[in-house]
Amino acid sequence: MDGLLVIDKPVGPSSHDIVARARRALGETRIGHTGTLDPGASGVLPLVIGKATRLARFLSASDKSYDAVIQLGWSTDTGDGHGAIVGDRYDGLLPARDAIEDALGSFRGCFLQQPPVYSAKKIDGQRSYRLARAAAARRTPRASSITASSAAVTDTPPPDTPRQPAPVAVTAHSLVILSVEAGRVVLRVECSAGFYVRSLAHDLGERLGTGGHLVGLRRTRSGDYGLTEAIPIDAIERDRDAAVAGFVPLAMMLPRLPSVVLTAEGLTRARHGRELATSDRVSSSLPADVADSVDTRGLHEADRWIRLLAPDGELVGLARPLAGSAILHPSVVLI
Repeated sequence: MDGLLVIDKPVGPSSHDIVARARRALGETRIGHTGTLDPGASGVLPLVIGKATRLARFLSASDKSYDAVIQLGWSTDTGDGHGAIVGDRYDGLLPARDAIEDALGSFRGCFLQQPPVYSAKKIDGQRSYRLARAAAARRTPRASSITASSAAVTDTPPPDTPRQPAPVAVTAHSLVILSVEAGRVVLRVECSAGFYVRSLAHDLGERLGTGGHLVGLRRTRSGDYGLTEAIPIDAIERDRDAAVAGFVPLAMMLPRLPSVVLTAEGLTRARHGRELATSDRVSSSLPADVADSVDTRGLHEADRWIRLLAPDGELVGLARPLAGSAILHPSVVLI
């Protein structure tokens, strides 16, 4: 199997757990996911299978959509309902919908977002969540060690405050309030890859002065794929044929990228990673103003990649144009 399978991940297992279960159910070893969902989150989790694993980074970079539930009134160290409460609970009057709407205005569009300390972001080559757990473990014995001996007081303990990952540039294309009730805010979020809804929940609480954390998250779309294409993992485990019904073959992957159909000679050249001239292609879906020169400077950054199709329509790789020429260089070859 070479292609894409969209899973409707349940609450509970991690994304890596879903990959392991899919490997067992399908009898395939080459399977990977294209964008982590926390164990407490559910929804769309595209899995790449076989040759398609080489395309994982292109799907991971796609925009995402979520339905999120944010609880105002207190914050947690993880940004969700599984963490410890940080600071005091807010005991004032909770903000009305209009105030929440005004506060959300600060998070629409492009901005720098602080990822949670309990995240997979790396700090000096180490996962942030591992550093945060280590810091929490050091805090626990520290209080007792101070009373145990005076030496413990004079010794310099290791840092017990977790380091923050570097802020990341993200984009919130749309933040729509679906409901507000008893301090619970239900939002529909459309955002760029790398956007942390847990950070949004925490930052919204800070902006409102109430504290806040994420209590529910369901991904409804990842790139071109939504819940309508998603299959529950347990359905595949019960019946392997269920995967066939939702399987997306290589030829249908990355449909938004421009493409060229290669000649037989062009196909051979592409499979060997050799550069492709205009004589190596039969047709293309490149925009008319760049089809002849393949000068993609006017295209969106994501569209600088070009799908290479065999004469029968099979996806055989992705190419980048050489600057100022009509030559394509196959950078990803699916062999």
